[in-house]
Amino acid sequence: MSKKITIYDVAQQAGVAISTVSRVLNKSPYVSDDTKDKVLKAIKELQFRPQVNARKLASKEAQTLSIAVPTFTTPFFNEILKGVKDELNHLDLDFIIYNLGSQNSKANLLKFLDRGTPDAFMIFSIEIDEEIDEILKSLNIPIILVDTKHADYDYFYWDNFKGGYLAGQHLARQGFLNIGLINSMVNSGFIKERERGFMQAMYDYKIKIPANNIVSGITKKHSGFSEEAGYEAVQILSKQTDKMPEALFCANDTIAIGALHAIEELNLKVPDDIALVGYDNIKISHFVGLSTIDQKMYEVGMNAVKRLSERIRRKELPLEQRIIDPELIKRKSTNKKIL
Repeated sequence: MSKKITIYDVAQQAGVAISTVSRVLNKSPYVSDDTKDKVLKAIKELQFRPQVNARKLASKEAQTLSIAVPTFTTPFFNEILKGVKDELNHLDLDFIIYNLGSQNSKANLLKFLDRGTPDAFMIFSIEIDEEIDEILKSLNIPIILVDTKHADYDYFYWDNFKGGYLAGQHLARQGFLNIGLINSMVNSGFIKERERGFMQAMYDYKIKIPANNIVSGITKKHSGFSEEAGYEAVQILSKQTDKMPEALFCANDTIAIGALHAIEELNLKVPDDIALVGYDNIKISHFVGLSTIDQKMYEVGMNAVKRLSERIRRKELPLEQRIIDPELIKRKSTNKKIL
């Protein structure tokens, strides 16, 4: 087998110091054109492919962004990661996505950190408790949080209470009185906030929600944020209520799409028989005419990378802690009774 070419081989071939090769790899302005040409010629002749760690010999800046995320297969996280990827295309940063899983996310995050220190870190939807906080601060690296918050870090976080309130307010203003809620089977913090906002809207508009009108599916995939869960929830509703609700607020758009399919199987129509509101405004919601709550996930992904890039260059920057305002998107799935 041929010997693996290293930065040392490039330096010897070009007749320069290793630090000079590293400066060329890092596009430093402090290298003469003649020297740069020698190094680039040696790199080409030897077919050298630099490792990320090698590029850091003369630079302390981050080269690789590590992203810890519960899953990258759901539309919500997928849309944020699209924004992350597209913004990274404009920066000299590689990235690694680490799938924590939705069940043991904290344990898996700690396991990931045990493997070594990332250059820069973006953490999605993981509560930063005292143990994690202590470890993160010991790393002394640029860190940004998305969909979670902590007083000592940059973060982008959604106002889930307001989003839930907007959904409930919209249904109330449409004139619906018999309203139901399809939740995720996992009662996480942001789901509690969405439900709290929704129930506050019901209270403000003097609408009572029967206990039987609050359901969730049984499929555990994606913590219950799936089409299957929405389909199952409507089936459960049809068996445990004497009269199906006039309108349903679903914890996310994929649940709403599953609910839409189940409603049609019951020979009912949306919105004539049952109105639907989802949450997230994923791409397919536009094509099925689903009213929803827009979370601007793509823009958050882009802006989080921009902020992290600034933090990499200037660690002394003041914290940026942004609460993202959700927006109601009205479509035909709630058009039954526009007043």
